[in-house]
Amino acid sequence: LRKAYQVLSDAGVHEIKRSRLLDDAHNRIETLSIEELLARHPQDLNTGTIREFIRGKTVLITGAGGSIGSEIAIQCHRFGAANLILIDHSEYNLYQIGEKLPSATLRLCNILERSTLETIIKTVNPDILIHAAAYKHVPLCEANINAAIMNNIIGSRNVIDSAIKFNVPKIVIISTDKAVRPTNVMGATKRIVELYAQNVDPGKSEIVAVRFGNVLGSSGSVIPKFKSQIESGGPITITHPDVERYFMLISEACQLVLQAASIARGGELFILDMGRPVKIIDLAQTMIRLYATHPIEIVTTGLRSGEKLFEELLIDESEQKTAFDSILIAGTTHYDIDQLKSQIDLLIESSEPKTFLQKIVPEYTPMD
Repeated sequence: LRKAYQVLSDAGVHEIKRSRLLDDAHNRIETLSIEELLARHPQDLNTGTIREFIRGKTVLITGAGGSIGSEIAIQCHRFGAANLILIDHSEYNLYQIGEKLPSATLRLCNILERSTLETIIKTVNPDILIHAAAYKHVPLCEANINAAIMNNIIGSRNVIDSAIKFNVPKIVIISTDKAVRPTNVMGATKRIVELYAQNVDPGKSEIVAVRFGNVLGSSGSVIPKFKSQIESGGPITITHPDVERYFMLISEACQLVLQAASIARGGELFILDMGRPVKIIDLAQTMIRLYATHPIEIVTTGLRSGEKLFEELLIDESEQKTAFDSILIAGTTHYDIDQLKSQIDLLIESSEPKTFLQKIVPEYTPMD
């Protein structure tokens, strides 16, 4: 599809549509979507493995109203979870996912509320806990460092410790490519969560983390922003002409998360193969060709605070392969857990949090 689109576009064809002849009884003719052109479609998705992992289980999801959390909730419902307990501190986000999954149990809870979190986990006794709650918007985290530290690190510690306390069999931590050699607070906080998950005493639990890049259509992502800018007549704003990002369909990324969790034995840091990175300026130009009815200007605004030109998924060469080509395992980073706990406590009180983040994550290099 990408090749066909490129050939037609290069030949000067400006209006390109598709007809779903084989899978649509109404034979609709539709405009191509940017998601269709960027979708990676991993060939090793095994829905049978995921269904066997999820079916009949009680699954608790934090951040269940967010882009990733809500899609994971929908996938867990699709694959036969017996009970879904959805936690979010946003009333509206929780309401929205509740409308899609009326059989789910909804719990308004901030993950910083340790006692409330423990009560929920103790009461529902989940088989699987998937921790998707996080502040993820890079510039906002840069501007609100303490909030990012509290929510992403302390909140995650609360979730992990509470799940261990009540012997949750499987704990799955959602991480990010921004945790690799981080240049921003968001990435540094997520790297600390990875270190905590790998080195804390898991008790009777299996704890795994899964790291991946951008998902198409998530809240705050570039594609909805570009669509809005095109609809309003432009210009499209990009931060730098050389910026590249990995993209994957949100549904496929979430299925791969569940697939990785299904083969986990505890202590792994899984990395999802996101395919090839995409230049944001190329993305903008493609979207203009797809959606614009008149010429749209592209304006460069400069890199935002903490923003990288290129995101990375792999830290070094010590990754291991799994039975699935789209899922790799990063090398384990050993970190004295008592020292890490002490450093986290000191970080909360520090008047220079960026400097202290560097003490815990030496590869963290702030850009300002």
